[in-house]
Amino acid sequence: MNLLIIFYRNPELGKVKTRLAATLGDANALAIYLKLVAHTRSITESLNVDKVVCYSNYVDREDSWANETYDKELQRGDGLGLKLHAAVERGFEKGYKSVCVIGTDCFELTAEIIEDAFAKLTSHDAVIGPAQDGGYYLLGTNKFIPELFANKAWSTSTVAAGTTNDLNKLKLSYYQLPTLKDVDAEEDLREVIKSRLNP
Repeated sequence: MNLLIIFYRNPELGKVKTRLAATLGDANALAIYLKLVAHTRSITESLNVDKVVCYSNYVDREDSWANETYDKELQRGDGLGLKLHAAVERGFEKGYKSVCVIGTDCFELTAEIIEDAFAKLTSHDAVIGPAQDGGYYLLGTNKFIPELFANKAWSTSTVAAGTTNDLNKLKLSYYQLPTLKDVDAEEDLREVIKSRLNP
């Protein structure tokens, strides 16, 4: 009764990883994005949970996300907050007991971290995986909490802190996963490559 939601931007030249593209060019940014997507797919395809890919623009049933492994839906709503709200709410409406949502920006994310997130939801109301830039790479809950998707300055350094503040105000328990680095700019990519070369 666990659901993993993967927020996915359709891979179109000039429309993904715009901060990377600003210094590396559109073609390189798209290539890096596709590697991030492939990593996300490799760590999620064998997880023993139901999985849904939420597409930004259109649902592609002939892409590299296997139809037998992943359900596919279109993101609904204007802005990231409303899209997350709608996707997570829909998961609980379908009867899932725990719902986690991730993106496709984190080379450091592992299957074990996602499994740990679902495990922690058996004893906590929520789980959050903070990113070094102040956002989060994973958010999970065992009930629908609409406050988590409202009144956030999305894509800024305040998102994770604002989310944990909401949980504290609501007196809900949460578990914090390790802080990881999303890849949004060339500097992030350099640091990830360096850490892989020098573990």
